[in-house]
Amino acid sequence: MFKNYLKIAWRNLWNNKGYTAINVGGLAMGMAVTLIIGLWIQDELSHNNYFSKKEKIAQVFQSQTFNGNTSTGPAIPRPLEKALRDGYADNFKHLVMSSWNISRYLKYKGKSISQTGNFMQREAPEMLNLKILKGEKDGLRELNSVMLSESVAHALFGAEEPIGKTLQVNNQYDVMVTAVYEDIPFNNSFHDAEFLMSWDKMIATQEWMKNAEDQWGNNSFQMFVEITNNTTMDRVTKAILNVKKNLNEDTAEYNPQIFLFPMKDWYLRGNFENGKQSGGRIKYVWLFGIIGVFVLLLACINFMNLSTARSEKRAKEVGIRKSIGSRRNQLINQFLSESFIVVLFAFVVAIVIVLLCLNGFNDLSKKEISFPWENGIFWLSSLVFIVFTALVSGSYPALYLSSFKPVDVLKGTFKAGKYAGLPRKILVVLQFTVSVAFIIGTIIVMQQINHAKNRPIGYNKEGLIQIPTFSQDFEGKYDLMRSEFLSTNAVIEMSASSSPTTEIWSNRSGFDWEGKPEGFQEDLAWTDVTPEYAKSLGMKIVEGRDFSREFASDSNAVLLNRTAVKYMGIKDPVGKFLRDDNDDGGEPPLKIIGVVEDMITQSPYEPVKQGIYVFDKHGNSSFYNLRLNPNQSASQNIAIIEGVFKEHFPDLPFEYDFVDSEYGAKFASEERIGTLSGIFTALAILISCLGLFGLTSFVAEQRTKEIGVRKVLGATVFNVWGMLSKDFLKLVIISCFIAIPIAYYVMNGWLQDYPYHMLLEWWIFALAVFGAMMVTVITVSFQAIKAANSNPVKSLRTE
Repeated sequence: MFKNYLKIAWRNLWNNKGYTAINVGGLAMGMAVTLIIGLWIQDELSHNNYFSKKEKIAQVFQSQTFNGNTSTGPAIPRPLEKALRDGYADNFKHLVMSSWNISRYLKYKGKSISQTGNFMQREAPEMLNLKILKGEKDGLRELNSVMLSESVAHALFGAEEPIGKTLQVNNQYDVMVTAVYEDIPFNNSFHDAEFLMSWDKMIATQEWMKNAEDQWGNNSFQMFVEITNNTTMDRVTKAILNVKKNLNEDTAEYNPQIFLFPMKDWYLRGNFENGKQSGGRIKYVWLFGIIGVFVLLLACINFMNLSTARSEKRAKEVGIRKSIGSRRNQLINQFLSESFIVVLFAFVVAIVIVLLCLNGFNDLSKKEISFPWENGIFWLSSLVFIVFTALVSGSYPALYLSSFKPVDVLKGTFKAGKYAGLPRKILVVLQFTVSVAFIIGTIIVMQQINHAKNRPIGYNKEGLIQIPTFSQDFEGKYDLMRSEFLSTNAVIEMSASSSPTTEIWSNRSGFDWEGKPEGFQEDLAWTDVTPEYAKSLGMKIVEGRDFSREFASDSNAVLLNRTAVKYMGIKDPVGKFLRDDNDDGGEPPLKIIGVVEDMITQSPYEPVKQGIYVFDKHGNSSFYNLRLNPNQSASQNIAIIEGVFKEHFPDLPFEYDFVDSEYGAKFASEERIGTLSGIFTALAILISCLGLFGLTSFVAEQRTKEIGVRKVLGATVFNVWGMLSKDFLKLVIISCFIAIPIAYYVMNGWLQDYPYHMLLEWWIFALAVFGAMMVTVITVSFQAIKAANSNPVKSLRTE
């Protein structure tokens, strides 16, 4: 019986190639979009699955309150380690202190490469359960040891055995390779940890870290833990919540709250607002999941519409089959088998589309997704997916077609009914409601990105590069290098700073000034800079003056940004003094000599943070900032700069970043989401138009005789076009009225996540409505004009 169903279904589909092509094409596109989105969602949800102890690993986070505003992050003080080990050891299987991800120059036999990694305590490889390829898992037990990722080991040693070999780090000290571990996959935390070195080694080589052993106010470190099997994250958090406040009175005023942030939430739920978890990338998982469902639904609607629209053509078939004894359930099975064949064929085409598009999608989304050929769960899910889609898209047509009465059909008195087309109209409205909502959402996302991009950033990022200076080789050479670079004519100005131009690496509090409000808890972004900093970046001095080498007193001078002046409530700030409460009296107070325009150093969607720029008299720079000569090409300038660099630092790799590229990277996530949304929106509209094209074709065919009569009576092409187009335009207009309030509500809520955001304007919705109507007119016009231009003589002979 089933074989017979399939045979009849195949004949029906083959005899109606245009109808079949539209159905298969629409479903294939819808399924391809859903498959790609499904693979993307699976990749997002599987983040950190590489770590077998994912459910038990957490990072220690801290919330602090400044003037009623609570900020949350992973920065913790070093004394917290001892407090947790001494008082709460029973809760932890492993407790690991760590540096931030950091760059180091690794040198072997004259070959030097720059890599990022972490200085971590001995338990880290065991806690993370790294897959050791060579050497031993306990590879950090010695002070001068290093563990390398497989790719770094290959880059440094090639085919040579790495274990036991000695590397030089930053031309400063030697370490011995004790292990090589498998590269951590891309969609995992620590994937960019290309080396692990001993935490004790970093302490031994960094004086400030030694001094931080008892400094509860120095939140410059990270801590990762693995809890024991007999406890939970919530239970441990409750136990350690107030440990810092209870042990240190100096920081108690900020109400520090210590808690565990589980590894399973790091990637998808990493946002905090006023001390509470407030989501994160999980919103994009939901967003694309909803888009995938709706795009597939649009494709299914096409199938329903076209199948029911062709009902009158198949009415006689149903009548004959019923009259010779076919039961309704047999007819339903027949039509569902047709649906299954279409869906199965569409799924095969969808897989081909996915395979063709996957590399491009990976480049666009910054993923490394591969097609899961050997994943049994995927194929089982695909089977369920095919059956579900076949049932959704075929159920209504099957129930509708099988309900025809054979007597009426065979007598020729069958009429589809006055309201037979109502379900199709509802489905068309639903299709275009989704499409218009997608259009509005995509426009708003792109406008929000442009709104942030057009925001004044407070400096000139064009033609500005930064060179990292992490090696000891750079110490004491700033003035020499500035002179050398300026003499080449490739650089017109240069400065040095303790933080990159596009980030804040240090925040400080504990200052006093004239007029400071009682109980005020300040939090200032701190950057050490050389005197040429503002000039090299093109910052604007709005009050007072810039740093100057001509004034020896400027070694104790500072610049504030506009936000800091307002935040601190200082009137006429130039000439006022700041006293560091943490200073033991050995340093004079800091004198405010100028105010600079606000500079965006964090997210362009956030308010500018209150910042202080301090004369760097201790050589704390981590970056050279070079303003390139605009009268020469960037490549020519870079080549000259590299030559000078290699002349003075022959053993170090030449590295640099264009600041405009670094700033542009801040928009990368939103731009990817916007671009992907735009592509999916375009596909949704295309799928809707395919269905509309098929419906128009059917309506034109159904009204062939009417069109012929109208033309004989003098109707013009425009009259016929208007007659066939107006009904569909009405449906699209109804869709717009439904879509606009829905899109407004959803997108207005989305914009509230950004403190600096655009305002929703009427033209966005008008543009979406106009676009939807134009797409409808273009889609309908092809068949409408074709029908209007047909020979009326042939039209009148059709029946």
